[in-house]
Amino acid sequence: MARVLIVDDAAFMRMMIKDILEKNGFEIVGEASNGIKAVELYEKEKPDIVTMDITMPDMDGIEAVKAIKASDPAAKVIMCSAMGQQSMVMDAIRAGAKDFIVKPFQADRVLEAIRKALG
Repeated sequence: MARVLIVDDAAFMRMMIKDILEKNGFEIVGEASNGIKAVELYEKEKPDIVTMDITMPDMDGIEAVKAIKASDPAAKVIMCSAMGQQSMVMDAIRAGAKDFIVKPFQADRVLEAIRKALG
C-alpha cells in the first residue's frame, strides 16, 4: 500500500483527495497546508508519493518540489493545479514533478496519475 502526503492550503481539497485515495487502498501519512510544512512532513514521513498544490501561502508548490527533490532526488510528486495554471505546471515539471492533476479532481484521473508515477 502506497503512503501519500497531501499538500493543499484548502482543507476541503485535501479532504477530497484523501477520500479518493483512502477508498482505493492508499494510506495517508500526512497533510500540509503550505510548502514549508510539506517539506518538514516529507522529511519525517518519507511518503511514497506527494500530491502538491501549486499556489499556497508561505512557500508555493514549485519551491516545495525543489526543496523535496534536493533532499530526495527520487521523490515522486504530482502537482494539483487550477485551470489556467499551465505555465506554473510546466515550471513544476521542470522542478521535478512527475505529473499533474487539474481541479476539480476526477477520481479516475487522480488514481491514474498516482499509479503511473509509482510505476
